[in-house]
Amino acid sequence: MVNEGPYNHQAVDSAYQFAKAAIAKGHTVSRVFFYYDGVHNANKLLEAPQDERQIGKLWAEMAKEHGVDLVVCVAAGLRRGLKEETLAEGFRISGLGQLIEVGIQADRMMTFGD
Repeated sequence: MVNEGPYNHQAVDSAYQFAKAAIAKGHTVSRVFFYYDGVHNANKLLEAPQDERQIGKLWAEMAKEHGVDLVVCVAAGLRRGLKEETLAEGFRISGLGQLIEVGIQADRMMTFGD
């Protein structure tokens, strides 16, 4: 679970690097749930300068290459102005049921951010 936005906290970078390392070691990362300000990572209108990392695109590439389900909380997204039409490629909007489901199915669940 990622609870922080892309430009105000280290949490999203830590989550991405952790997931990348876990996959490289042969572990399965089935889903990443973006909650609270973490939903900003899925906003296609956010664009970093060319010389900075493009965290939303990095997540989308991971999703495509490794089948990681990138889920954005619908309620948190709506509170922050994120809608289907502003959702970046590779992400999908859903409810907290997706978080509960993966929490039941997974061996471990990590939370990044406050």
